Amino acid sequence: MIVWYVAVGSAVGGAARYLAGMLVQGATGTSFPLGTFVVNATGSLLLGLLLRYAVATPAISPEVRALVTTGFCGGYTTFSTFSYETVTLLEDGDYRRAALYAVATFAVALAGTLVGFDLARRLLVLQGRL
Repeated sequence: MIVWYVAVGSAVGGAARYLAGMLVQGATGTSFPLGTFVVNATGSLLLGLLLRYAVATPAISPEVRALVTTGFCGGYTTFSTFSYETVTLLEDGDYRRAALYAVATFAVALAGTLVGFDLARRLLVLQGRL
């Protein structure tokens, strides 16, 4: 039964990824893949927050946890797109931008997860669960 929660979350996450990526890319008007970058950063933050909170409290059922983490966040984040865009920059001979994109994406995704963990901890403290 949980697989259906993952499927629904993935569909919504994929649609959100498309919309967010297009919105950011269109708003910036740059050839740099900023839409994918922002999606990966916000997806990492959200996953860090949700998983840390869900593991520390019974407030989120296993079904809902699967829906929002494996489903939504898995459908929303874009590692395969990130990989493709990095290789495309390399093939175009834009080595500096490819390196910047790869390093920045990795660093910001890790930072987003850390911030998500901290937000979950603060929420748990406010609720008296920690």
